[in-house]
Amino acid sequence: MEGLIGKTSKLLGLFGGAALALTLIGGCSYQESVERATNAASQADAAASRAEAASTSAQQAAAAAQASASKVEQAAADAKAAADRAEAIASKTETGTVERHVHIHVHHHHHHHAAAAGGAAAPAASAT
Repeated sequence: MEGLIGKTSKLLGLFGGAALALTLIGGCSYQESVERATNAASQADAAASRAEAASTSAQQAAAAAQASASKVEQAAADAKAAADRAEAIASKTETGTVERHVHIHVHHHHHHHAAAAGGAAAPAASAT
């Protein structure tokens, strides 16, 4: 920003000097040349202000774009992690690891309860 303002100031000086030289060569009065140089300086100052506002706006847009890009990268990382977890679950399901575990557990559980019920029923039957 400061570089832009410094360049604009130099341009104003050069423009003012050129305007003064042209008016002296063209035969205009000193007052007219001062007015023209003042007008040119005002226009250049207004242009510098607009350029500075545009630069600030561009910086804000760049910061917003960078923040959006960071959010997109985070969302992509989250999506990849979710896909990896889903793939791991799918591969376990395809190999039957989960089903076999449940089947073995349930099967074992049924025999255990049946043995306990049969063991309790046998002494009651022998008592009669």
